Amino acid sequence: MHRSESAQASFPTMGRETPLGVRVVSLERSAQWLDRGFRDFAAHPGIGLFFGSVFAAFGWLLTIGLGSIGMGSLILPLAGGFMLIAPLAAVGLYEVSRRRERGLEVTLRSSLGALRGNSQMADMGLVLLLIFFVWIELAMVLFALFYGMRPPALGEFFQQVVLAPAGVPFLTLGTAVGGVLAALAFAVSVVSMPMLMDRDVSALTAVRTSLRATWLNRWGMVGWAATLAVLGILGVVFFFAGLAVTLPIAAHASWHAYRDLVERG
Repeated sequence: MHRSESAQASFPTMGRETPLGVRVVSLERSAQWLDRGFRDFAAHPGIGLFFGSVFAAFGWLLTIGLGSIGMGSLILPLAGGFMLIAPLAAVGLYEVSRRRERGLEVTLRSSLGALRGNSQMADMGLVLLLIFFVWIELAMVLFALFYGMRPPALGEFFQQVVLAPAGVPFLTLGTAVGGVLAALAFAVSVVSMPMLMDRDVSALTAVRTSLRATWLNRWGMVGWAATLAVLGILGVVFFFAGLAVTLPIAAHASWHAYRDLVERG
């Protein structure tokens, strides 16, 4: 069950625009979002595999490219950064869930069409890309501080990073920095990206609604973020191939989270 919260309660209002109405939902709702996401994927697996495979291909290309220049260990922070921009790859999958929810025809062409002609969504995409590039720059700085200007090769990562004396502070600081940026990316995008595809609202309204939904449901959203992180890790550990399945399931489930959390206009 869920209840509606006033647009002004428990969260500060900034500027002239106000966030849309947000529901407070029970903690177990995330399991239902995941179940619905799996059902959407099972209904149109070809489309999901297409989007997931494209995202995985970028991971393969980055891995091969970095390995060829002896900087393969950078693929680990890049893999984490991939999760920051995953909502960009999910837009077409939101459209699949939206059309299925409304009983409309679902095709690859219609899902690709969701990626065009939305300047507000493009603005939101730039925000996520900015967070991604900040994370990459910070990862490079951390490697430089602890290991010099050239990161170790991927084959030497375990010995030189995990087992090295500086490994514990490096991994602790890196996890903390990455966690902060991941939390920021999650809070601003978990509702805003599907909302911008679904409704004619500004990026500012969508972001503020997303922040407010995250705040009002903070304990449940911690669990939901962890669920999405597990799906992302499962996708990456199999040399990105798993993203072909886990990315579409996470994207479809995120659509249902948005529909549950934001009052329908």
